Amino acid sequence: MLDLLLPPPVRTAEAFTDDPSEPCFPGEEDLIGAAVPGRRREFVTARRCAREALAQLGHPPVAIRSGGRREPLWPAGVVGSITHCTGYRAAAVAAAADVRAVGVDAEPHAPLPDRVLPAVTTAEDRDHLAGLRRDHPAVHWDRLLFSAKESVYKAWFPLTGRWLGFDDADLLIDPAGRTFTARIRIDSPLPHLHGRWLVDHGLVVTAVLVDA
Repeated sequence: MLDLLLPPPVRTAEAFTDDPSEPCFPGEEDLIGAAVPGRRREFVTARRCAREALAQLGHPPVAIRSGGRREPLWPAGVVGSITHCTGYRAAAVAAAADVRAVGVDAEPHAPLPDRVLPAVTTAEDRDHLAGLRRDHPAVHWDRLLFSAKESVYKAWFPLTGRWLGFDDADLLIDPAGRTFTARIRIDSPLPHLHGRWLVDHGLVVTAVLVDA
């Protein structure tokens, strides 16, 4: 699915199921030592996807540690992103010489809980969502917007080292072109970030790419 959203310099790998017997990769066990079984399985599978994507760039298998914001720490010269949700795990990586940053996210194609929506949207977002729901009711636009903001953050943070809250960006979604644009509302070297989205296999998948 990510191959449909990202250009060839980006390498991707994905999985729709876990192997319950798959061991944790050496050097990553402490990252999930206290995790419940479901969380452990999604972590192991998602990290495997990341190594499969790295192999396409010619990198040997390595432990992928986490940074202070739980972001994956990639080998030197690599940028990337990992996502996992119920029924899907995936990773996207690229050479830093080709791509400055990439962010990917997947979510179940279902409405956001009512209590979540006000916390992840601006007033402008909510107005935009109302129009999308009216004109294109088959898509759960609130969930898509949430996923797109997650992808925006995953591309933003490695470039800035700064937190980006849900209310720090407005989103404009193009339903015909299956694209979106995030307008960053705080002082930023990246005033706009652009991405693509799709809905398939009961999932919403979004991706943001910042060219080199």
